[in-house]
Amino acid sequence: MKNEKFDKKDKMANILFKLDAVKFGVFQLSSGKASPYYIDLRIIPSFPDAFREICSFYAQHITEQVGLKNFDRIAGIPLAGIPFASQIAYNLRKPFLYIRKDFKQHGRERRVEGILISGDRVLLLDDLLTTGLTLKNAAEAVRAEGGVVTEAVVFLDREEGGKEVLAKVGIKLYPLLKISEVANTLFEIGALDKESLKTILKQVKK
Repeated sequence: MKNEKFDKKDKMANILFKLDAVKFGVFQLSSGKASPYYIDLRIIPSFPDAFREICSFYAQHITEQVGLKNFDRIAGIPLAGIPFASQIAYNLRKPFLYIRKDFKQHGRERRVEGILISGDRVLLLDDLLTTGLTLKNAAEAVRAEGGVVTEAVVFLDREEGGKEVLAKVGIKLYPLLKISEVANTLFEIGALDKESLKTILKQVKK
């Protein structure tokens, strides 16, 4: 079983490489941080086969690591997390919510869209984790409307301190992949040179 899980992780890293989702240069992340590399998961839904595989891996990971009995609803984080969360909620037959970045200026003036009943346990789902602030803010929005948030799932943890930020506000992170795993796999198959590997690993917080 352990080998199968590692094979799956290698396969996911290969998908990112084949779709050119890992880029090098100077990038400003949504958190405002500068980064020498960028992982673009927004392109994944444009490739149905890859999207299906990644969503299937998400669903398997959630079933095995979180447990389907431990949450009531899945909430997608804007923007990149929403298409993944929508499909995964459908696959797992869980009600789907999504969280707005800002309050709606009309209607109910809520940040959480969908049916959320006070006491519902909500699993947050996003594509990437860097500083953890986006997920932390999403958790605050859900909690403000009566939801209970103790767990979050992301496809990729960039290992830059986000996991620790979430832990401080009572949220356990379940990443499918860590950037160090992806980088080492890509280096092993010759998709990354040594300098690029060092560039990525230099960003990881020890």
